[in-house]
Amino acid sequence: MNSITTDFIEITDVQYQSEYKLELTFNDGRKQVIDFEPFLRKSQHPEIQKYLDLKRFRQYTFEYGYFHWNNYDLSFSIDDLYDGQIT
Repeated sequence: MNSITTDFIEITDVQYQSEYKLELTFNDGRKQVIDFEPFLRKSQHPEIQKYLDLKRFRQYTFEYGYFHWNNYDLSFSIDDLYDGQIT
């Protein structure tokens, strides 16, 4: 159990792992590896499916405790990321 307490959760680091996996580090010390591939493959929307292109997927932006793709073209809830459950 972490002894760090915070008033809010934010991402402090994002590291590309492999394929569609990113490791997120949160301000309470928690690390979460998230595989975005199932989400991307399940989506029928072409604006989401375009991120199946690994070159495009790897072009995320991390700033101010949040990360996203193409000016929030694709983004996820901090709570979902923290829990490792993206939908």
